[in-house]
Amino acid sequence: MAAITVDNLFKIFGKNPEKAFPLIENGKSKDQILEETGNTIGINDASFKVKEKEMFVIMGLSGSGKSTVLRCLNRLIEPTKGTIKIGDEDITKVSKERLLELRRDRMSMVFQNFGLFPHRTVANNVEYGLEIGGMPKEERRKKAYEALDKVGLKGYEEQKPSELSGGMQQRVGLARALANDPEILLMDEAFSALDPLIRADMQDELLELQAEVHKTVVFITHDLDEALKIGDRIAIMKDGYVVQVGTPEEILTNPADDYVKAFVQNVDRTRIITAQAVMRKAPTIQLPKDGPSVAIRKMEKVGVSTTYVVDKNRKLKGIVTIDDAVHLKEKEEKNIEEILISDIKTAHPETPINQLLPMAIEASYPIAIIDDERNLKGIVDRATILAELNENGNIEASTKQETKTKTKQQ
Repeated sequence: MAAITVDNLFKIFGKNPEKAFPLIENGKSKDQILEETGNTIGINDASFKVKEKEMFVIMGLSGSGKSTVLRCLNRLIEPTKGTIKIGDEDITKVSKERLLELRRDRMSMVFQNFGLFPHRTVANNVEYGLEIGGMPKEERRKKAYEALDKVGLKGYEEQKPSELSGGMQQRVGLARALANDPEILLMDEAFSALDPLIRADMQDELLELQAEVHKTVVFITHDLDEALKIGDRIAIMKDGYVVQVGTPEEILTNPADDYVKAFVQNVDRTRIITAQAVMRKAPTIQLPKDGPSVAIRKMEKVGVSTTYVVDKNRKLKGIVTIDDAVHLKEKEEKNIEEILISDIKTAHPETPINQLLPMAIEASYPIAIIDDERNLKGIVDRATILAELNENGNIEASTKQETKTKTKQQ
């Protein structure tokens, strides 16, 4: 079951929203509808699902509808039409009392402007929602301290917000959202007010925190680089529409239309495109059943001078070269392990290809792509990496020269 399901969601601002629907059906633009009816289209037939424990980013320019969508998810803004389910419960139909319970127990929100009370201490700010909910003082204080510890503010509990930096104040806001241990975190441009260096640090800390707490996060941003860094999946909005939903790699490699293409055209794709997207199948032999004759035959068949050696479970053991295999066969020996080269470069399938370049420069053989259990998934050679980097203009002259020199030496 999805954590959040949004179906055919509309939000129309104005005195008579119903006037807008016939014009929407006739394909009129947002500006035309405003001119003819006086109504503003905030969200136009948006549908998407957010998976449990997913970092789902909604991004777009100012006026695209992204923050309106977020506020509809907890009904800070009332939808005009459509359904929003939290789990299997349609929150567009629940009572105000039930809505308050959902906001208190299942979801929390982090705002761009922190929203801290200046007269309260950091701990008092964090426990505010718990206090409103009627939680006993000792219990809520304990939860506040635990939440502050999670966001790296242990020792600052009794400070005032004015005594903290902007980044630390945002951590207080995040701790406040975490204090009631919600299933869902709604983050509305949470890092936009921070300077670039602090913002980058907060992005890293959010990813580290998510690895620990495993929340369902809906994150709003206008910054594509931030979306690509944080999001497991990204929804791109324009004029109230959801134009495309996909993983960072899908957004970059297969933009849905010219609008998305314009968004991503100047992005360094090599920071996002991973090894698994460019790897190719590796020629392999298997221990203990295969010997030098099989290795030689495999290499001759596919026209390569090395083959990768795996065990019966596809776990990588190393590589064998054609010269070593021929020499072993001439000695009439069959144990491939005698000529096994185990000191080879490896990378994870999720490694961005720009991180593979230093390895490729040093490597004598294609990089083996292995998963967490050392299962061989494929290989990436230097030529493939250079082709991707060249396509995106990411190789400095010095790096190119170093690579050429290394290639000549091999």
